[in-house]
Amino acid sequence: MRMHKLNKKFAKGLDLRLYVITDENLIKGIDIAFAVEEAIKGGATVIQYRAKRKTGKEMFYEALKIKEKCEKYNIPFIINDRLDIALAVNSDGIHVGQDDLPVDKIYRLTKDKLIIGLSTKNLEHVLKANQKKFVDYIGFGSIFPTDTKKDITLNGLKTLEKVVNISNKPVVAIGGINHKNVVDVLKTGCRNIAVISAVFKDKNIYENTAKLRELIEKYS
Repeated sequence: MRMHKLNKKFAKGLDLRLYVITDENLIKGIDIAFAVEEAIKGGATVIQYRAKRKTGKEMFYEALKIKEKCEKYNIPFIINDRLDIALAVNSDGIHVGQDDLPVDKIYRLTKDKLIIGLSTKNLEHVLKANQKKFVDYIGFGSIFPTDTKKDITLNGLKTLEKVVNISNKPVVAIGGINHKNVVDVLKTGCRNIAVISAVFKDKNIYENTAKLRELIEKYS
């Protein structure tokens, strides 16, 4: 897998198998750094910080706390949407959607300093992402219905299988994936999953993550 030259910590490859995304609504009454560390100990291979209702200042300080934990365990730390926060905390990467700052512009501003992930919602998006040589991986979904995001496009397992076949980049499946359906996702040929609720649905973060990682390892 091609990685940018300056992503020195992960130049030999990016392990996207268990991509864990934070959620401000689910992580309440728990220190976010503790929550993230529990997920990492349980087997998360990537952490993405996602916050939609916090101020830039709040995000900055939370991101610093998460980054410290990711560096401790040598886990890639990705910021969702906010290039300013990614640059301010010197994260390993950024993940953006179709309506966010264009990946071309992000790359021109950052060159090879950041891992770049892009969300895709249909086959056309995937084909266009194939032409973006600086995009390191794509997220694709929603595979199943989910409560963590409104106005989703529901794609399903058959479409995911097509995406895996046509994408020239690693595909991370997202949307409603949990312990009950993760094996069905893996059967499509997709080897990477992104989860939110499946990890942070309750205080058993370590156990939730470890169970998912075990299922992934068994299928692999």
